[in-house]
Amino acid sequence: MKLSLITFLIFAVSSISAVAQPRQMDKAPTPAAEIKPAPPSFNAKYEGGVFGYSDKESGTLKFDDTNERLVFFGEDQKEKFGIPYDALLIVYSDEKSVTSTTGNVVKYIPLPGAGLAGLIKEKRRYLVLQYDDPDVDAKGTTSFKLDTKELLDSVVHALGAKAKLKQRGEAYIRPKVVKTDPN
Repeated sequence: MKLSLITFLIFAVSSISAVAQPRQMDKAPTPAAEIKPAPPSFNAKYEGGVFGYSDKESGTLKFDDTNERLVFFGEDQKEKFGIPYDALLIVYSDEKSVTSTTGNVVKYIPLPGAGLAGLIKEKRRYLVLQYDDPDVDAKGTTSFKLDTKELLDSVVHALGAKAKLKQRGEAYIRPKVVKTDPN
């Protein structure tokens, strides 16, 4: 009895210590050579975050390199707003796994096994921009839903390069400038 208890405790302690080992990061940043160039314009759904524009809207994002800004055009193809490259502080991608609309509907059907439909997931990909609004003294965060991971990766990389941001992992940041006091 004591021998089996001691054996069990040894296995329990060794399995706990095996789980507690530090693990290597699985995901390395994608090398710039493997990222396709971003298109000059692409479909995106504005999710909110720009001061004065609270409604979600589908439209088109365009790189306006002449005026050094990213511009969002609504469904009516009229310019809604632009974010200057110099105002960007952080550019990164975000991915959320959510239950699809179909899965939410089917899981409530009173049939055996219908609840498993709630396991149907879809990935939603977002371009997230943190910026310093040039018109007012305020910082903001906005996001745009994009269709594919390849498009998202290419846009994040292109926008980071155009805004002259520094790459940190999968994101691009504008390092804080420390001002020294001459006194």
